[in-house]
Amino acid sequence: MAGLTNRQNEILNIARTFGRVMVEDLARRFEVSAQTIRKDLNDLCDHRSLTRIHGGAIIASGVENLAYEARRFVAAEEKKAIGAAAAELIPNGCSLFINIGTTTEEVASALRSHEDLLVITNNLNVAMLLYRHPRIEVIVAGGAVRRADGAVIGSTAISLIGQFKVDYAIIGASAIDEEGALLDFDYREVQAAQAIIANARSVMLVADSTKLRRSAPVRIAHLSQIQTFVTDTALPAGLANICHSRGIEVIEAMPRSPSDLDEPGAEAPPPSVVRRA
Repeated sequence: MAGLTNRQNEILNIARTFGRVMVEDLARRFEVSAQTIRKDLNDLCDHRSLTRIHGGAIIASGVENLAYEARRFVAAEEKKAIGAAAAELIPNGCSLFINIGTTTEEVASALRSHEDLLVITNNLNVAMLLYRHPRIEVIVAGGAVRRADGAVIGSTAISLIGQFKVDYAIIGASAIDEEGALLDFDYREVQAAQAIIANARSVMLVADSTKLRRSAPVRIAHLSQIQTFVTDTALPAGLANICHSRGIEVIEAMPRSPSDLDEPGAEAPPPSVVRRA
């Protein structure tokens, strides 16, 4: 990209591959100071190539999403914490939709110990996570499969979704703007998400805080259409006010690091969860 140094172009290529870059990692890689890397990241943000996060930066977005595998690296521990907290809210013996997304997949992974679930999904990755479990019935929406991420999209998928009325919908979003709009990149995926919302008694949004610093062109829905929002940190005042005024329950699920453990080598503890009415 014109106007960038060789190091900045290499940083941008790393970010495109992994979804995000961290200051300390880059400082070690390039053998320069953290202050130098912060300046590089600020320059890349000025070019609107990156967006700063705590300790690093992520690829900026506008009209095109990150590659699906790269998205798995972005806020990976936060997504696991969100998935575990969301699964805790789902009772045994219920029916639910789960749509496409790396965070919704973490919810599915955390549901594997549940019993007597009926899961309808347009996400082949979710189906692969759950179909082997004898107490979970999985129905996959039919239609064209998007090679990039295993999403099943199109009119056939939407038609199948419309045949159900389920207890819960688990949905993700690529971006959430300050007015509470839930946004995505592919209008066909959005149509499936809208059908899922319309045919669920309770809608749960699962999205980490990086989604609050991104943009996307296609509107899925508004926060007012959901009942529960599971994220990884306190919401900005504007979104918090929307949730409070609409009676949306906000769950803040923050991952705990292994340094919190009493004994070395033990498994990481469950996430710290804060519920806000």
